[in-house]
Amino acid sequence: MLKPLQRRLFTSTALALGLAATLSAWLPSVSAQTVAELKKKGELTIGMLVDFPPYGTMNASNQPDGYDADVARLLAKDLGLKLNLVPVTGPNRIPFLLTNKVDLLVASLAITPERAKQVQFSKPYAAASIVLYGDKKASIKTAADLKGKRVGVARASTQDVALTALAPEGTEIRRFDDDASAMQALMSGQVDAIGCSTTVAAQIDKRAPANAFESKFLLRQQVMGIVLRPGQAELLKTVDDFVVRNSGNGELNKLYRKWLETDLPKMQ
Repeated sequence: MLKPLQRRLFTSTALALGLAATLSAWLPSVSAQTVAELKKKGELTIGMLVDFPPYGTMNASNQPDGYDADVARLLAKDLGLKLNLVPVTGPNRIPFLLTNKVDLLVASLAITPERAKQVQFSKPYAAASIVLYGDKKASIKTAADLKGKRVGVARASTQDVALTALAPEGTEIRRFDDDASAMQALMSGQVDAIGCSTTVAAQIDKRAPANAFESKFLLRQQVMGIVLRPGQAELLKTVDDFVVRNSGNGELNKLYRKWLETDLPKMQ
């Protein structure tokens, strides 16, 4: 017979070991995939934003659409695979990739040294300008003018990183789950300005009264890459080849013009 103290220790140890085993089974490991493995599966699962028009949006049939969706479709066709598009958000897109919920991201993810420590980026397939966009009445010309101002950004976005680096002490940075929420905060007067892409600014212009808002200054010019898990050298080469080939033959430019009504910027 176990004494009471021994019994409690045995029970606690058993519970701890059981919990550890459960967690080990539940937590997925970061797994690399080859092109052959994807072809065997027969399907390519790609994560994309749906709140970042015209790069990512939902169409009238409530399906993911936009420039990123068209690039994902072109990539799946190139590989001869069925495409499964999965909506992601700014904060969860990298976790979705690293926990194997998606095979790749075509999710307007800017190439930065910080992110490159977690994931692999393809050669750039898109570019965007990030600006501080705000109430026309707000006197903001430089980063120094942000002191005492309320500024919104999508959490964990490029604009969040850029704004956090530039904003002086005393700036009230309000972080939202996505661009749509930051945009709504600006239009409802909850913030004086937001960090956003020029495409999001154009969406605000369409919805707001004329001359209500304006671009204050450039936060960052960013290029975006298709995103893979670490250790996928073969798949990265395949994706890079896809980007280079479709940049050279004009297919990516055709899609960019379709959605952004301008030519795809020159990218290194």
